[in-house]
This record gives sequence, structure tokens and C-alpha cells, in this order.
Amino acid sequence: MHAMQYETTLPADYDMEIIRKRVATRGHLLDDFPGLGLKAYLMRERGAGSPVNSYAPFYLWATAEGMNSFLWGPGFQGIVDDFGRPRVRHWMGLAHEEGPASAATPTAATVRRTPVPDGVAPGRFVADAVADAEDTESGVVLCALGIDPSRWELVRLTLWAGPAPADGGDRFEVLHLSAPGRAGLLSGRHW
Repeated sequence: MHAMQYETTLPADYDMEIIRKRVATRGHLLDDFPGLGLKAYLMRERGAGSPVNSYAPFYLWATAEGMNSFLWGPGFQGIVDDFGRPRVRHWMGLAHEEGPASAATPTAATVRRTPVPDGVAPGRFVADAVADAEDTESGVVLCALGIDPSRWELVRLTLWAGPAPADGGDRFEVLHLSAPGRAGLLSGRHW
């Protein structure tokens, strides 16, 4: 399992309705994409709890082949053509689980990136993070963890059925959720 995100920061005066319309007309194109567990179409607006305007989709890939097919195919090329080539962050999947609101449609998301502290055994840090991943907070639809061992960074994606808490990391609005492989992602807790 692989987690992936790219964030396109847009000008302060950018009309974010363009992003909403883009997702409304194109989001369904990945609803059946082979190898995709889920894609959360994330956006945040300057002045609405964010310092910037950005489009920042987050992916959970069930297969490397699906991820590669997307990155080297027309889907990602559309982003490159319209906004330039963003830096794509990638994490190895560690754990995931549904929350108490798993049947709800997510409306918000938080993405928290945490560096693995120097002097802490990476295996211990990961084991503790996975053990703490169980999120029984009401409103949680799904929580997923990944790690980038080249940067020693842990990422935690949480999808929410209501407003995201202010202390949960970077907050986003979920415009659409494509989840063709969600059932497969969630058939077991750990990746």
C-alpha cells in the first residue's frame, strides 16, 4: 500500500470555484480507477482557516501498478498541463482503519506530518504510531498512516464527517471521494 499527495499552491486571488468545478466535472473519472484504494480531493482556501489557496489531493493506492499508471498517464498529465508539475510526496503505508463515522461521506480532512525524532529508534516510533492509530473520536470516517524513510516523516490522513479539529494538522475541505478499492483497503487494519 502506498500513500501519495501533491499540493498545488494557487495565487491568493485565485477563484477557488475553478477547483470546485474541476472536481465536480472530473472527479468521477477515478471512481473506478484500477489499483486505487481511494482519492480524497482536498482543497483549502486562504482566509477560511488556511494561509494559502491550494488543491492537494491525497491518494491511498492498493497497488504500485495503479499509482504508476496514474502518474505516467493522462490523469496526472492534466494537472501538469493546467498547473505545472508539482512535487509528489510518497509514503509507505503502515496502518489504516475506519472510524465511528465510517458510513458517512467525508466533508473535511486533516493531514499531519510528523518527523521521526533523532535519537528515537525508527521501529519503536512506527510501532507506537500504529498502536495509537485507533481513532474512536466521533466524526472520524477513516484514518491512515504512512512513513517516508527518506525524510523520516510520518503522515496521518484523517477523513471527517463534520468539521476537522483545529489541532489535527493541515485542514482541508473534501470535495469528492473516489474509493474504488476502499473495501480492499479496509479488509485488514494494517497494510
